[in-house]
Amino acid sequence: MHNHFTADDIPQMAPTFRFQWEEAQGCHVILYPEGMVKLNPAAGEILKRCDGKASVAIIIDKLKAAFPDAELEADVYQFLDTAYDNQWIRHKPA
Repeated sequence: MHNHFTADDIPQMAPTFRFQWEEAQGCHVILYPEGMVKLNPAAGEILKRCDGKASVAIIIDKLKAAFPDAELEADVYQFLDTAYDNQWIRHKPA
């Protein structure tokens, strides 16, 4: 179920990608030399917390505080796996 990340892992953006709010698009995006990926609101909320300081458990706690009615833990792990597979994020080196 949780392939790439555990609750204690600390995800961070990979150096070749930049995460930012894009006013013209009205959404968060990932920029990279070859182009841009537009993110849905949930993905943006997860990625903006992947700051290289917070563990996955802390990210989930912060999301639960921001969205108390959402069942989001499985979705967070699924998105982190997708982001990892796309090389947008990586594990913070120990």
